[in-house]
Amino acid sequence: MVLSQTCIMLEGTKLLELKLMFSTTLIDEDNGCDKNQHTRTIYERWSLASRNLRSGECQFKMATHMARFRSWNRAHSFGIVAYRRYSSGGGYPNISLSSPLPGMPKPVFASVDEREKYETKVTTLENGLRVASQNKFGQFCTIGVLVNSGSRHEAKFPSGISHFLEKLAFSSTAQYGSKDEILLTLEKHGGICDCQTSRDTTMYAISAEVKGLDTVVDLLADAVLQPRLTDEEIEMTRMAVRFELEDLNMRPDPEPLLTEMIHAAAYRGNTVGLPRFCPADNVEKIDRTLLHTYLKSYYTPERMVLAGVGIEHEQLVACARKYLLGKKPVWGASTPGNVDRSVAGYTGGIIKAEKDMSDVSLGPTPIPELTHIMIGLESCSFLEDEFIPFAVLNMLMGGGGSFSAGGPGKGMFTRLYLNVLNRHHWMYNATSYHHSYEDSGLLCIHASADPRQVREMVEIITREFIQMGGTPGEMELERAKTQLKSMLMMNLESRPVIFEDVGRQVLATSKRKLPHELCELISNVTASDIKRVTTKMLRSKPAVAALGDLTEMPSYEHIQTALSSKDGRLPRMYRLFR
Repeated sequence: MVLSQTCIMLEGTKLLELKLMFSTTLIDEDNGCDKNQHTRTIYERWSLASRNLRSGECQFKMATHMARFRSWNRAHSFGIVAYRRYSSGGGYPNISLSSPLPGMPKPVFASVDEREKYETKVTTLENGLRVASQNKFGQFCTIGVLVNSGSRHEAKFPSGISHFLEKLAFSSTAQYGSKDEILLTLEKHGGICDCQTSRDTTMYAISAEVKGLDTVVDLLADAVLQPRLTDEEIEMTRMAVRFELEDLNMRPDPEPLLTEMIHAAAYRGNTVGLPRFCPADNVEKIDRTLLHTYLKSYYTPERMVLAGVGIEHEQLVACARKYLLGKKPVWGASTPGNVDRSVAGYTGGIIKAEKDMSDVSLGPTPIPELTHIMIGLESCSFLEDEFIPFAVLNMLMGGGGSFSAGGPGKGMFTRLYLNVLNRHHWMYNATSYHHSYEDSGLLCIHASADPRQVREMVEIITREFIQMGGTPGEMELERAKTQLKSMLMMNLESRPVIFEDVGRQVLATSKRKLPHELCELISNVTASDIKRVTTKMLRSKPAVAALGDLTEMPSYEHIQTALSSKDGRLPRMYRLFR
């Protein structure tokens, strides 16, 4: 019997061809060959052919599925040729995904009334509490209480009370026995909580699911008006405050310390010049009685705003009436007569702190020893018309670190980059900041360099202040305005940022300027506006903060003279011995 060459073809397709080759064997009964051995050989070859056939069928099925994917180009897999198929199907051949289908009507998109889309609604309750909200698409909301209370209001109290209240926030209350119980309650609604204090505002905030609104507002009311403030919690807060003070002095970036120092120098012993962080000497002085006395004066309904983003205004007002309108504070009746209503008085001056910065940042890539200088001048409050030109001026100055990360829009064409960092390789940092409050403001420049270059660094910064008084170029002004508008709109894409913006504006003015209104004000700023506000700013006395090795630090009088000159240069110093 002869087994000839066999070809097995899968019918119905030209994509797959499987060839099984067998050698022919002539079995001659007369030659004395072992028939059993030949039979076993034939059986083994047929078994191998069957396995190859099954494998080929699997490959064929797999290739059939893969060929259906639209993104396939002409590909060769498993010996199969597959052609790209378009998303439009067989009825619309060769139409790419980016092209509209012929004969199909144009889609009609739903539109929302612009006023309804961006409107911030404000309602004042009978007790003076203001409720402000802005709806936003999504399943989560951010709700919080902002209080007109901060470190600037501690003139009649030991400094540090606001710092303590920030650490004590969302601890045990009348309804909740511990902070863990509060966190577990929020977890049921996917929520998180936080409290932040500044020089003029204390903010309690919760982000959670919209369906948990009642629980969130009830918890907020309890945390703000009925905290227990147990001895154990106050003692734990003392430990946390001490640790934070130590951490501030050990950070490689001393910007928080310099900000404290520049405010203390600019507003010597009054309002926003009071310490934001609790001084080490006051940690043991603050107790529950002192905290209750402070809360009784400042935590009153007319000094509060309940703000919400991502929630219907009517729902938030209903919750405010239910949980905040009739809730009695744990400290009893308020005493609004003790409120400090002092107006910020700008004084100018200098605060220096000699400090060894050589061991601040250790590790495989330690930061070199630097001396940090911050020089500031009085600007304006955020309630004045000059606030927007000052914001544009701050963006025009820009700046940053020599190795700070960033990309397009970082501000590489701002003045502090072009005139300072790009021209002086030994400058490690040069950044402009603008702090604004309801009755004053401060525009300052922070610079850092090697201690041997301190005098030259100070002169470079004073020259930049003097050059602010000139008329800015058209291109750099437009770039600064565009960057400011871009930063404003990008920040307002975040729900917590919208919440803070709504709360702060309503707390200060009982209304809110919408983003497009602010963009219009920014667009209307002219070069003459920049020159006008800068000329006014340069008349004020400088505020100076210095930290590090100050051996080469010029005197305050020399800095003041440089800022009064035409070129911003420091007076020349002549030494008998060099």
